[in-house]
Amino acid sequence: MPQSTTFPVARGTRATAATAKRAVNLTLNEALVSLARGYTTNLSATVEALLLEYVATQQLAKATRQTHADSCSKEWNAVGVAVGSFADEHTTL
Repeated sequence: MPQSTTFPVARGTRATAATAKRAVNLTLNEALVSLARGYTTNLSATVEALLLEYVATQQLAKATRQTHADSCSKEWNAVGVAVGSFADEHTTL
């Protein structure tokens, strides 16, 4: 049965999605799993929480890179409008 899960999609924002749990196979270091079991009784929930945090961090990084690229493009277009392009003087069209 699907559960309603709230997870971060970017810093300061949250999204809710109906998600179904499914079994997946992971290959993990056996010693690390043994150590982790000393800190948590629900390894699946812990891994899921860490994975959600990782995804949110990656989404934020991607959005930041896109914002920076958009800003650079906007500035470069403004320079092109203000001073033109070197190639404009040498076009054969």
